[in-house]
Amino acid sequence: MRAVIQRVSHASVTIEGKVKSSIGAGFLVLLGICEEDTNEDVDWLVKKIVGLRVFDDDQHVMNLPIASIDGEILVISQFTLFASYKKGNRPSWLRAARHEISVPLYETFCARLSEALGKPVGTGEFGADMKVELLNDGPVTICMDTKNKE
Repeated sequence: MRAVIQRVSHASVTIEGKVKSSIGAGFLVLLGICEEDTNEDVDWLVKKIVGLRVFDDDQHVMNLPIASIDGEILVISQFTLFASYKKGNRPSWLRAARHEISVPLYETFCARLSEALGKPVGTGEFGADMKVELLNDGPVTICMDTKNKE
């Protein structure tokens, strides 16, 4: 699994002109799933995201996890995170997981992230044409890959 985690002041996702989900301060997570991903990848990534200490403490030092600010999370499926661009200029997404693998893992990830956060997480719609708006706070953007844990 690959995730791009952005600290945001707010974020939303709109599908066919209607806002599906919106959040205030917290994380926008773009999530890519590949064929080799498992529930072990889900658990590792959820733990890392909720433990990520990138929110300011009273000394204005990035030292607090999301729960400390009562933050929210919006998760958007993003198969393009597995783009291969080595051959030519048209990306290939052969490494991105097929729907029968990615949809259940996406749903499991969102459910476990919601449980770890202690509140519902916002979601997009798997496979839909989504318009994502965000105000990156900082900016703070962190990339994680469960196949590169070290």
